[in-house]
Amino acid sequence: MRKASFLIVVLAVFAGMTAIVAFRMLSSGDEAAQGWRGQATPVMAYEVPERAFADIVEALGTARANETVVISARVSDTISRINFESGQRVQQGQILVELTDTEEAADLEEARATLREAVREQERINDLITRGVAARQRLDEADAAVERARARVNSIEAQLADRIVRAPFSGVVGLREVSLGGLVRPADPIATLDDTSIVKLDFTVPERFVSAMEPGMRIAARTSAYPDTVFDGVIAQIDSRIDPVTRAVTVRAEIDNADGRLRPGQLMGVEVRRDIRNSAAIPGSALVRYLDDTFVFVLDEGETGTRTRQVRVELGRRSGDLVEVVSGLEPGDWIVGRGVHRVRDGMPVQITEREARGGSAAASSGVAAGGTPQ
Repeated sequence: MRKASFLIVVLAVFAGMTAIVAFRMLSSGDEAAQGWRGQATPVMAYEVPERAFADIVEALGTARANETVVISARVSDTISRINFESGQRVQQGQILVELTDTEEAADLEEARATLREAVREQERINDLITRGVAARQRLDEADAAVERARARVNSIEAQLADRIVRAPFSGVVGLREVSLGGLVRPADPIATLDDTSIVKLDFTVPERFVSAMEPGMRIAARTSAYPDTVFDGVIAQIDSRIDPVTRAVTVRAEIDNADGRLRPGQLMGVEVRRDIRNSAAIPGSALVRYLDDTFVFVLDEGETGTRTRQVRVELGRRSGDLVEVVSGLEPGDWIVGRGVHRVRDGMPVQITEREARGGSAAASSGVAAGGTPQ
């Protein structure tokens, strides 16, 4: 009797719990159905912008001067005058250094005096021949003496010119490595001279990118000295050979450096941009992936409210948090930007926030050159 009563109580409790659970499930289902049919799901609307995308080959390069030379003397002698300071901008032909020329200057005066005497003798003999009192042979001897004297003057002037060091082209002089009165010999460095009006940027890319490189292509370069500045340039030359060890080819680009900010030897990151195009761009948070397909939810606003429409999209390159949309969307479309996991196709939604992306700031996708640290 007690056992039967106990079983009846257990069955009653079990039945009561089952009824409570079923009631809660029915209530939850009714609320969910009411939410689908009545209350709209809040979403953030995102306006699809148009951005510039490109296929990019990235590499590291070294900046070089357009023209560079080590200034040195042609002869051995002491320095008598220095006409420049370190870091000074000089013009082509400007005198930088003068060497001691006391002996050569004296020889030049002597040679010029000899030339003047030879010329006077030539004129005197020529006058005598005109009057018929001198032989033609004496005039030939006088002409030869004048030529020898003039050649002697030219020789000494050339020797003096070797003692004057001039700038072979316009540019910026580097650090001075000599002092007044110091002895210099041929090939001893006096200073460096760099023409930095144009900077040549040499970088290497793997041979698989050779077909993608051609003169005239635009490049964008950056340096840690100016992290917020992009220096635009153009590919000028491509080396005719591929290095058999590294299997890379050297590419040279030219960058206008009229402001003089870039200096030879700087390490620069290079981006070679190909196939530049304008496409629709969306954030990765707006994408829904199912098997091999990718979808977004487009917002259709009508008189009865806003509903979602699932659209299949084809993606291209990625740049930061933006992804290129090749097909499926157009710039100006409104999509669900965040919270896509809460919506379904055809669901009514309520736009609680709008993010409009006006303008067209450039965005690009990168392909790093193999073996090049980024």
